[in-house]
Amino acid sequence: MQKLVIATKNQGKLKEFKEILGDYFEVVAAADVGYNDDVEETGTTFEENSYIKAKAIYDFCHLPSLADDSGLMVDALNGEPGINSARYAGGHGDDKANYTLLLNKLEGVTDRHAKFVTALTLILDNDVIVTHGQTLGEILHAPVGEFGFGYDPVFFSYDLQKSFGVATPEEKNGVSHRKRAIDALLLKLKELNF
Repeated sequence: MQKLVIATKNQGKLKEFKEILGDYFEVVAAADVGYNDDVEETGTTFEENSYIKAKAIYDFCHLPSLADDSGLMVDALNGEPGINSARYAGGHGDDKANYTLLLNKLEGVTDRHAKFVTALTLILDNDVIVTHGQTLGEILHAPVGEFGFGYDPVFFSYDLQKSFGVATPEEKNGVSHRKRAIDALLLKLKELNF
């Protein structure tokens, strides 16, 4: 089975990629191929950041490399936290601090529409494939559930009619922004006869 290197240190994301792509690839983390550096995300869009991360891994190991840049976009906050979702409250990956800041900013706000978005970049020897996915919902007034990671406990999924924080991994993976971007990626790989 072809090895696919995922450009992430986020164990939650890695687990999702393994669950969704495990039938197609041997999914490994960048650290598994010896890449332990932090890639500086200097892009201004999800697409740019996913490309920067995938290219750094590919240049290091010359294996198929996949990176995503994902985030939460809230209508009433003009798309915040957006590309800064993982470090919204300052530190990188402090889920509780991030969603607490978000809830504070939305205090008293009635329009709580939001979407999770993903841009995926896969770099193969001669191809760069970029796909997108999104899932719609709204921000709850308080966290519900312990499952998932990031903003999952405060995101009410319209597809599931419940918080991602109470959704099983199978339920979330069936409708998530990442799953939809991966589905689009698999279609493109079929077109390339990969």
